[in-house]
Amino acid sequence: MKNYFFILFILLLFSCKENSNTESTNDNSEVSYEKPLSMQGAWELISYFNYRSDGSIDTIKSSNTLKQIKMYSPTKVMWSRLRVSDSLDWFGYGDYTANDSVLTEVLDYGSKAMNNIIKENKEFTFKLILEENKFSQISLDEQGNPMFAENYKRIE
Repeated sequence: MKNYFFILFILLLFSCKENSNTESTNDNSEVSYEKPLSMQGAWELISYFNYRSDGSIDTIKSSNTLKQIKMYSPTKVMWSRLRVSDSLDWFGYGDYTANDSVLTEVLDYGSKAMNNIIKENKEFTFKLILEENKFSQISLDEQGNPMFAENYKRIE
């Protein structure tokens, strides 16, 4: 009888060691479940890329005179920009959607300067490269070539 409980204990011990993040399939391979990437949180601009027609890229890094923060809730986006050399305020607020490779922001309102842009176009679509703690939103021209990119790091 002792051997029966010992064998049952050993079997139970080995069955509990299975990784809870994997699942066996019928073909004996394992499927891993990773936490999905999310835009939710606060992000700080770290650099801005300007793509030139000759293939080169100009990089502008953020600094104390150029700052931008974006905040994403499950469905809303709000951003603000500080450019010390600019006397205009810059911010915007609206809805967004993001999938594997496309970020779309539909702005409801913004600063006075941004409202002038929103009158002409309130929807902004970007190529999205999203990682766990950084992302890039890239503006493309009509042929699909990159024009500029904003690169962010997660701060919360």
